[in-house]
Amino acid sequence: MASWYVLFPLHIPTLTLLILSKPGDCCFTHIFCFGDSISDTGNYLKSIGDRYHPVGNLPYGETYFGRPTGRYSDGRIILDFIAETYGLPFIPPYLSGSSTEDFPHGVNFAVGGATALNRSYFESKGIKGNWTDDTLGTQLQWFKKLLPSIMEEAGCGLDIMSNALIVVGEIGGNDYNYPLFNGGALDEVRTIVPDVISAISLTIQELIALGAKTLLVPNNFPIGCVPIYLTLFESNKREDYDRETGCITRLNEFAQYHNAKLLEELVKLRLLYPDVAIIYADYHEASMNIYRNPKKLGFTYPLVTCCGGKGPYNYSSNARCGRRGYSVCSNPSKYASWDGIHFTEAAYKEIAHGVLNGSYSSPPISNTCSKIVHDYVNLLHPSE
Repeated sequence: MASWYVLFPLHIPTLTLLILSKPGDCCFTHIFCFGDSISDTGNYLKSIGDRYHPVGNLPYGETYFGRPTGRYSDGRIILDFIAETYGLPFIPPYLSGSSTEDFPHGVNFAVGGATALNRSYFESKGIKGNWTDDTLGTQLQWFKKLLPSIMEEAGCGLDIMSNALIVVGEIGGNDYNYPLFNGGALDEVRTIVPDVISAISLTIQELIALGAKTLLVPNNFPIGCVPIYLTLFESNKREDYDRETGCITRLNEFAQYHNAKLLEELVKLRLLYPDVAIIYADYHEASMNIYRNPKKLGFTYPLVTCCGGKGPYNYSSNARCGRRGYSVCSNPSKYASWDGIHFTEAAYKEIAHGVLNGSYSSPPISNTCSKIVHDYVNLLHPSE
């Protein structure tokens, strides 16, 4: 595919990004996704069998599907809006299929609770967590196992990889959630960031070796604006909070540290693989746009949980969404947070809108395909 480069300055000081632009008429025929609960569409539920989990029950899924689907939201997630934008059906979870015929347009390998690093890494550092073993590395092995049969059935070899959009993340958030939720200090957790970035980078390189040509790599969200963090790290010091948004400043600075290191690594990878489009998806700033401009974007309660109970942010570990004592708001579209950790469909739509129209992706993902099948404006325009 044709490509060229231009230098594009980013907001991070002293850092210049080498941009790859891929114009043309070629839209994506497949989407392959890796990640955690931000992208999971049912893998975690399949992995636990008949055991109960709130995400497998209403009110999860109530807004769009009218039933639980394994998505950690009241409706669609970012991955769904990406698929719809490129005229593809929703991407099914890997564990829901029994043959390649179940995955005509791609596969979602993301699993709720997944980490970039494996369990033994955390155990070696004395970090405890109720995590899944279906880490980023496990998801990559699933992909390697399935890919040959997908290519064989399609009969076009590596053309599938050349015309596929591969979404690597969001991943890494749980690597920080587990130690932070268990009382770990930010400075201590900060030391594992390089290892998280390395795991993501190695995965990207393996995918490129398998033929990937377009990868979308999201960064981490502003955790200082998330109700569970606002609750656990609540402070009586006014200076701990951002005056404009009400978010906890030092937590957002931690997320920005991860994001800066991720971006630095992507710049290096672009130099190593000049024929590959590695797109940085700025979920962080797309989310911050909601917190900075809530009323303009239709959000009345940007920092309050829709489905939860008790406390100033309507989040309590004793009344979590779907557990005893919870309540659910009447209009989730007015809230950014669905269950105190994950976003509402309305917020996911706004984030997807910013990434897909190029405002929060670099190089703009909109440059990768000049033919958008759906009515882009009506599909992705933020709710009024």
